[in-house]
Amino acid sequence: MDTVEAAAGLEVQDETGNAVSSFGSLFEIVVQLGILQAAGITHIVCIRQDVEASFIRPNFPGLFTYLIVDIADSVRENIIHHIPKVNDFISYCLQQGGKVLVHGNGGISRSAAMVIAFVMENYGLSYKDAFSYVQARRFCINPNEAFANQLMEYEPIYKARLSHKNGQWSYHAGSLKRKDREEDEMMEDREDMVV
Repeated sequence: MDTVEAAAGLEVQDETGNAVSSFGSLFEIVVQLGILQAAGITHIVCIRQDVEASFIRPNFPGLFTYLIVDIADSVRENIIHHIPKVNDFISYCLQQGGKVLVHGNGGISRSAAMVIAFVMENYGLSYKDAFSYVQARRFCINPNEAFANQLMEYEPIYKARLSHKNGQWSYHAGSLKRKDREEDEMMEDREDMVV
C-alpha cells in the first residue's frame, strides 16, 4: 500500500492509486475547501452525534457526495453496526475512481475507528496491525477503549464474512452434507442388519 499525506489527514491508497480513506478535524476540513478539491476528494463521511449536527454537516453538498453517520464518542456506543455502511460507501467511491475523506469533530476517535475498520477488512489486517498502520500516518489517533474493543471483536466477524464470500464455507458445508449422508447410510445398513 502506497501512502500519501493529503488534505488534513491520512490518505491510504490502494494498489491502483485510488484514495481509500482520509480523516481530519472539523476545522481542518471545513475551512480548507481548496485543499480538498486539490486532493481530488469526491466523497466525505461525516461522523457525528446528534448534538453536533449543527456544525458537522455537509458544507459543500454540490461539490461532494456525503454519508452522515451518527456515532457518539461514548463507551456505550455500538460502532460495529455502522461499519458495513461506511465500508460500502468507501468501496463504492473507490469503484467510481473517487477519493473519500472520513472526519469527525477531532479526527481522533470516531473517524479513526472507522478508518481502522476499513483498513482491517479491506487489507485483511488485525486490529493491532491496522491501528499501527493508521497511527503511523496520523499520530494523534486514539479510538476510545470501547471502540478499540469493538474493533478487536470485529476482526473475526469480517474474517468469517470474507470466508463465506470467498466460498470457503461452501466446502465445509459440503463436507457436512457428505458426513450426514454417510451417517444416514450407516443407519440404513444397521436397520437392514436388525431385520
